[in-house]
Amino acid sequence: MNAIDPGAIDIFSPYRLGPLQMKNRMVMAPLTRSRAEPGNLPSNMAAEYYSQRAGAGLIITEATQAGAGGQGYIATPGIHSQQQVAAWRKVTGAVHQRGGLVFVQLWHVGRISHPDFRNGEAPVAPSAIAPRGVQTYTAQGLKDIPTPRALEKDEIAAIVGEFRAAAANAKSAGFDGVEIHGANGYLLDQFLEDGTNQRSDDYGGSIENRARLLFEVIAQASQVLGSDRVGVRLSPGGTFNDMCESHPHDTFGYVVRQLSTLNLAYLHLIEPSSTPGEHPLPDLSARYFRPLYPGTLIVAGGYNHERANAVLKAGLADLVAFGQPFLANPDLPERLRRGAALNAPNPATYYGGGAEGYIDYPTLAQAAS
Repeated sequence: MNAIDPGAIDIFSPYRLGPLQMKNRMVMAPLTRSRAEPGNLPSNMAAEYYSQRAGAGLIITEATQAGAGGQGYIATPGIHSQQQVAAWRKVTGAVHQRGGLVFVQLWHVGRISHPDFRNGEAPVAPSAIAPRGVQTYTAQGLKDIPTPRALEKDEIAAIVGEFRAAAANAKSAGFDGVEIHGANGYLLDQFLEDGTNQRSDDYGGSIENRARLLFEVIAQASQVLGSDRVGVRLSPGGTFNDMCESHPHDTFGYVVRQLSTLNLAYLHLIEPSSTPGEHPLPDLSARYFRPLYPGTLIVAGGYNHERANAVLKAGLADLVAFGQPFLANPDLPERLRRGAALNAPNPATYYGGGAEGYIDYPTLAQAAS
């Protein structure tokens, strides 16, 4: 954490992120757009899309497959082939040309997949437990997710190796760093939480064992890039993709304490919310984790300008991630700085399609002309 009085900072204050200088404390959150081209290549439009948003202090790309077996949705990009690396190089070059910083989020979906993406084979997971009521988008539309196959212990090293290779590819593609996707019910989160991990080997049972895969992945990425260019995203208490954990404070408290010893670029925390009328979730917000993690902490979870400044001034986080507002407002930092009205996003264009709802939202300057 930078040595500045928290009460004096706001989202427009600069921030030193390890070896990188951020121009503000606004992070563009990873947002799946399902516009990859055949071969899971980021499209030519992706370079324009991300570079339009280079006013963010840091951009984190959409979730990106570390290996071919990690795909679970149609038209999501990878970073495991040289063609993909070349396509991403256009993206990073465009972002850097406009003065931005960009990390790629490395992903393996685990059980949230379909045989259509795996040459007819079942998805893989820590245990053979199907996600209830979850579907995925395939080339033939929405399909139910079948029961996954539990990974054999001797298969896990290959997945760790895919993340290492993806980190090396990210370096070759010109990314400023990587974010390890350990959130939202995907493979690394599936290993962490006891609702999806019922293994009895070195990767199951105790908290230390369930966290083993996450820390092996982090270690390999850190060897390639340096730990100060590796971030981690977690979603304590999250229920997306039918996730549950019996003792979230113990599990994620252990993980966050261990992360705090690794000199990472950051911890990116998705804060849980409760549905009105239901019992609130236990406090698994930045207020709980800040004392456990003195390093750079990013928070995400429906933040607006006012709430973002409040969490920064309270010293509960160092950076704030914005998701949907960045979809419709490529110049979001400038709009917030001026107190200008925001474009409304169009949910019908969030996933798939072409330029509409992707690179055609106007900036303030374009709207005025």
